[in-house]
Amino acid sequence: MTCRPTASPQSLGTRPSSDRPHDPGSSRLRAPGPASRFATGVTAAVLAASGLAACTPGDTAQIEYAAGGETLTASADDAAQATITASRATYSSADVVAVGPADSAEAVAAISSDLRIPALLGDPAQVEDELTRLDAGTVLVPAGTSWDAGEERETLEFDPADLSVDGDAPEIENPDAEAPVTLFLDPTDADAPAVTVARASVEAAGGAVVGAPGADPRATADTVAAAQEAEGDTVVAIGEGFGDPDALDARLATARTAPELPGGGQVAFPGRRMIAAYGSPGIPSLGILGEQDLDKTVDRVTELAASYDESSDVPVIPAMEIITTVASSQPGADGDYSSEIDPETLKPWIDRAAEEGIYVVLDLQPGTTHFLEQAKLYEDLLKEPHVGLALDPEWRLKDGQRHLAQIGSVSAEEVNEVSDWLADLTAENDLPQKVFVLHQFSASMISDREDIDASRDELAVLFHADGHGTPDLKMATWNRLKEDLPSGARMAWKNFYDEDTPTFTPDETMEVDPAPWFVSYQ
Repeated sequence: MTCRPTASPQSLGTRPSSDRPHDPGSSRLRAPGPASRFATGVTAAVLAASGLAACTPGDTAQIEYAAGGETLTASADDAAQATITASRATYSSADVVAVGPADSAEAVAAISSDLRIPALLGDPAQVEDELTRLDAGTVLVPAGTSWDAGEERETLEFDPADLSVDGDAPEIENPDAEAPVTLFLDPTDADAPAVTVARASVEAAGGAVVGAPGADPRATADTVAAAQEAEGDTVVAIGEGFGDPDALDARLATARTAPELPGGGQVAFPGRRMIAAYGSPGIPSLGILGEQDLDKTVDRVTELAASYDESSDVPVIPAMEIITTVASSQPGADGDYSSEIDPETLKPWIDRAAEEGIYVVLDLQPGTTHFLEQAKLYEDLLKEPHVGLALDPEWRLKDGQRHLAQIGSVSAEEVNEVSDWLADLTAENDLPQKVFVLHQFSASMISDREDIDASRDELAVLFHADGHGTPDLKMATWNRLKEDLPSGARMAWKNFYDEDTPTFTPDETMEVDPAPWFVSYQ
């Protein structure tokens, strides 16, 4: 029996890598001309006589493949394992298989694409089990490859230049599919031998191939659409960043159920950069967001974001960072030195932002109140897919302290309590990743920040360097804060119109190293 792919002849914005059109409705595939020519003799006779026989997992006991709905991951650094994984997901059996060492990846991929057969990389010992599972009778190797396929298999060499041996190519039947396969790839591994061959092997059977920036199917509108289209498919992901199958399954579940962020996708960064107006509605003294009404704020932040279009290497999204609880010199009725804005007052701003494709971050200045207690006041707003959260430790007081008498501070334990709650809220409500901002301009504000957990997949954690002054002062703050960031965290920046001398231009802001992912203006 010959190739029996379990993948359906479908594609999500991709096509098999050969240069001929692929007709999903066709039951036969003709090898095209002299560029795909086999030797006469045993192999030609086997191909001509057998075609692509239909077999199922029950036909022989040794055939075990990843049936529909399974998720498999592999590293691009292990060419043998990655290509075996792709083959196991895609094919239940194959009489003819292309094989070669890693340095012959392009040739192996080319013959795989040309003849629509599975392909593997590795030495005979590494791929033996997979060849046995496939019940392969013939192995095609690039000319000059030292290969011993054993007594039970025929080994034939092909010329990498024109994919020919000798003789005329027979017609090869294209079998019906059983279980569709979707292959997700990390674009940073695009040139890896394992990716070159695994892609060809999956495409040869009509499977879909999707590039996922950041090794995450939630990354962009295209990857989200691909994940949704692949529901029920066997999914293979090649790239270290995809994690183990359980981690990838969780991300696929989000991609299939959660709404998208402004700009598309469900992961905040690195697929976009956010430029925000900072302040509180109706309070001009707190920042530019409060210097005009809602309509004019929308215009202002949209123009502000557009000013970064030429400077940013990724798409720019407008944002609002709204001071939601405002530090107060008076204790107030609840005695916490913080004035909480009614969520209903903010609702029109949140709703309008959703209409305009603007991201919103709710900023907390809690006084003596625990950050988590204040965050829970805005739970309903935080259930919106385009709303994140910021903690401003400058305004977190200990008992007996007063605003402006000292710089406030927060412990990593308190931050982690908030982030765990926010991450759980995100997961429980099928929401896209949330931006979680931690303001800091002094080490004392979060003295044990090395203990902050930035690993929750539901959150994009940013440390926001919001010091002001001369460029030298701002850069000194930035350089201190970017050192020893908790794993998974990114950096954000603030520009001040009045306190900076001078205010950084968009070009100057993007020249900061690393370029900040979130920039707010006060």
